[in-house]
Amino acid sequence: MAKGHRPRRGSRAYHPRKRARSIVGRVRRWPTGREGFLGFAGYKVGMLHVIGVETHKFSPFQGQEVVYPATVIEVPPLKVLAVRVYGKTPGGKKALCEVWAKDLPKDLERVFTVPKEQASQEEQMKKLEEVKDKIAEVRVIVATQPRLAGLGKKKPEVFEIAVGGQPDKALQLALEKLGKELTVADVFKEGDYVDAIAVTKGKGFAGSVKRFGVEEMPRWHKHRKGHSRIGSVGPQKPSIMFYAPFPGQLGFHQRTEYNKKILKIGDASTVKEINPPGGWKHYGLVKSQFIIIEGSVPGPTKRLIKLRHAIRPGKVTPVPQITYLSTAQWQVSG
Repeated sequence: MAKGHRPRRGSRAYHPRKRARSIVGRVRRWPTGREGFLGFAGYKVGMLHVIGVETHKFSPFQGQEVVYPATVIEVPPLKVLAVRVYGKTPGGKKALCEVWAKDLPKDLERVFTVPKEQASQEEQMKKLEEVKDKIAEVRVIVATQPRLAGLGKKKPEVFEIAVGGQPDKALQLALEKLGKELTVADVFKEGDYVDAIAVTKGKGFAGSVKRFGVEEMPRWHKHRKGHSRIGSVGPQKPSIMFYAPFPGQLGFHQRTEYNKKILKIGDASTVKEINPPGGWKHYGLVKSQFIIIEGSVPGPTKRLIKLRHAIRPGKVTPVPQITYLSTAQWQVSG
C-alpha cells in the first residue's frame, strides 16, 4: 500500500517567534541607488475602501471602476534633530560625527535627557569638516510630533532616516533640513511603492492550533493526552528541533510588508474627505497630513508605521483615478 503524504503541520517561517524588543519597528536595510530622504513614519488610523477608475492598460478592468481596500496613516511632519555621518570600518559602519540643532523640542525630555554641557554647533561643524573625506553614509535623527496628530499622544519617537545619494550631496541636503520640519511630500509622491515596517498586534500566549494551524485531533478516540496538541515533537536527541509547533507567544512580532502603493497624499485641508462622523474608531479625528496606502499594513490602531522606499520594487503600475472615498470603517478580524 502506498504511503500517504500530507503538508507538514506548522509553518517553519519567522523563527524565533518571540516578542519584539521594541514597540517601534527597526529598519535594517535602506534602498540603494536613490537620492534624497529614504523613509518616513506615521500612525495607523484604520482601513477604508476606495473606488477608482483602473488606468492600467493591461488590466481586464481598464476604464472601469474598481474597489480597493486601503489603509489611512496619519503622517504629521517630522522634526530633524541632528545629522549623523558614518564611515566604513572592518567591523562595519561607525558613527564619525553628529551635528545637533540648536533649539530642540521640549517633548524630547519625555524620551531622553539632553546633556547640558554639549559642544556648540560651530564646534560640531568644525569636526564634521575634519571627517568629511571619510563619510560613507549620511543619516538624520528625527522625532515624531504626535501632538499634531489626532491620537492624543505626547511622547515622541526618535529614530534615524538614511539620506541617499553621493555623500557630499546627501550631507548638504541633510544640513539644509537641520532644525526644520520634514514632510511626507519631501519623501514620497502619489504612485510610489513603499515598504511598511511595524510590530504586529500582540495576542499573547496561544496554543499550537491557533499559533501554527496544527490539525485538531478527534476528541472521542484514543486521545487521552489531549486533542489540541501535536502528537509527536520529533527526535529528542541531541535536542528537540526549534521549529516544532509548540505553544507560545503569538503576535507582537516585527514584520515588513513589501511594495505597498501610495494612492493619495492629503493635508489638513482635505481631512474632511476621510474623517467619518465622530472620528475613527479607537483613534479619533485625523488632524494633520495623511496618506492612503493600498491594502493593509501590520499593527493595530495608533501603532507607529515606518515607511521606506521599496527595497525590491516590482513592476510600477499607474495610480487609479480615485472617484470615491468611503468613510465606512472596515472591521478586520484577527
